[in-house]
This record gives sequence, structure tokens and C-alpha cells, in this order.
Amino acid sequence: MGRFDGRVVVVTGAARGIGFGTATRFAEEGASVAILDLDEASAAEAAAKLPLTDGAKSVGIGCDVSDAASAEAAVERVVSELGGIHVLVNNAGITRDNLLFKMSEEDWDLVMNVHLRGAFLMTKAAQKHFVEQKYGKILNLSSVSALGNRGQANYSAAKMGIQGLTRTLGIELGPFGINANAIAPGFIATEMTDATARRLKMEPEQLREMTAQANPVRRVGYPEDIAAAAAFLCSDEASYITGQTLYVDGGAKLG
Repeated sequence: MGRFDGRVVVVTGAARGIGFGTATRFAEEGASVAILDLDEASAAEAAAKLPLTDGAKSVGIGCDVSDAASAEAAVERVVSELGGIHVLVNNAGITRDNLLFKMSEEDWDLVMNVHLRGAFLMTKAAQKHFVEQKYGKILNLSSVSALGNRGQANYSAAKMGIQGLTRTLGIELGPFGINANAIAPGFIATEMTDATARRLKMEPEQLREMTAQANPVRRVGYPEDIAAAAAFLCSDEASYITGQTLYVDGGAKLG
């Protein structure tokens, strides 16, 4: 028996990276999984790779989480094709890093729209089903950058906004059997952080090693680390936890 047998899990921005790692963990624990991504072909390709257990299904759906109609249509398609929705993981995100005086309004709006507006719209679409069935789990992806990070005014603001949204969802939706929590990852080795290394004129392995040496546990994180925390917070074992943000960063922000 898996913890998510008979459950339907939606993970946004899950064609790769943390999202795909999280979707994989839910599939391993028995869930049927919908992978949402901006490009439907990439989402479908990722969904086909999931290690499904007996009776579980997967689907890849193209979705622009920053667009209300797209978010609502995606949720309704999940319910239609997989038979319901029980868990929503709001993972979709982008970066448009720059110092404040160089940051354009477009870069600000793009990041805020995908991270914060996207989490709002997807949650609004899913909560209708959660309230009706008196059950639901919402997990939002924040970041250690919520505490402030040079060159990421847009990203930091969006990720701290996620924490405020999460606490409010916990208050509003708790009476309906819905838990809402957030994870704030530290440095996670993904294609996105590898691209950051190259922008800094470094090899990805060099940035990983430098980051690991500055971390109390002397290693970087991997998508599996976030997936493990996600699986717990979205399980019934965590039913008395809501409105919280868990930092999964190897102690990077200690002190």
C-alpha cells in the first residue's frame, strides 16, 4: 500500500527539475499524476516516464498557470481524465534575475505572474473540488530567496508572497478538510541552477561544489530531497500541519 493509492496529484511546472522529481515520488507512492507544463508535448513526455503502480494513471497537460481560463481548464481536464483531484503542488516558476536598477517591468511582471498569480489561480480552480469533497492538500513552492537575494527582487518578492498566501489558505480552507503548506528549497541541482552557473561564467559542477562547501551539511540538494518533504506534507500523516513553510536547505540560512 502506498500513501497515495487512489489519490490524484497535480504538479505544475513538472516536465523537469524539482517538479518532475516530486511527480515521480508521488507516482512511486501510488498516485495517479497529472504533469502540467507550458508545453504540452514536454508534459506528456514527462508523464510517460513516471513509475506508475498498478491501477494508477498519468497525463501531461499544457497549461499557462498565469492565465485563469487555462488553469481552470487544466483542473477540469485532470478531474475528467484521472477521476478527481486530491493534491495540488504549485511548483511552476521562472527566473528573470537582475539588479533593481536594471530590472524591467516585464521581468517583474513575468516572475510575479507565474509564481504568485499562478499559485493563486491554480489553487482557486482546485479548491472548488477540495471543498466539495471536504478533502485536499495544497503545497506551494517558496524558496530561501524569499528572505532576500541580490539580483532577485522579483523572485524574492514572489516567493515571500507564496508564504503569505500559504498561511492565509491554511486559515480559510482548514475548516473544509484542506491543508496548505509550503516548502522553501535551498540550492537544488537542476537545469535551472546549472543555467545560473553559466550566467555567472562558471561550470555547473564548480557552482555546486562552492555551494556545498558553504552549507552546514556539505552538499547541495537534489529534487529527491524536495520530493520527500512534499510527499510527507501532502500525506494524511501531516493532517495537523497547515499554513507552514518548511525550509529544505541543508541549514544554509542558519545563523
